[in-house]
Amino acid sequence: MSEKSSLKDIQRIIHDWIIKHGGYWTPLAMLSAVIEEVGELAKEINHLEGYKPKKNNIKEAKVGEELADIIYAVVCIANYYKIDLNTELKNVIEKYSERDSNRFT
Repeated sequence: MSEKSSLKDIQRIIHDWIIKHGGYWTPLAMLSAVIEEVGELAKEINHLEGYKPKKNNIKEAKVGEELADIIYAVVCIANYYKIDLNTELKNVIEKYSERDSNRFT
C-alpha cells in the first residue's frame, strides 16, 4: 500500500486480505469489532491526556494504531455491504460544508 492509496485502494486491499483469510464476519460481529476498537481508542486517549494511567506503567500511547484499527473495521463493514467509501466520504464532506459553513463562526 502506498502513501497515496485512495479509500478505494484500501477497500480492495482489505477485501483481498479478508477473502484470503476466511471471509467476512457477520455484520454484527464486525460492528462489535468497531465498538471494541473505539473502546481501545478511548483507553489510549484517557492515558495520553492523563485521566487514567495504564496498568503496569506502560507509557507508550498508541492512538494512531487504534484509529487505524477502527478504519480497518469500518472498511470491513463497508466492503460487506458493497459501499464505496470514497464516494460516501466525499458526500459527507459536502454535506458538512453546506450545512455547517457558518455554524462555528
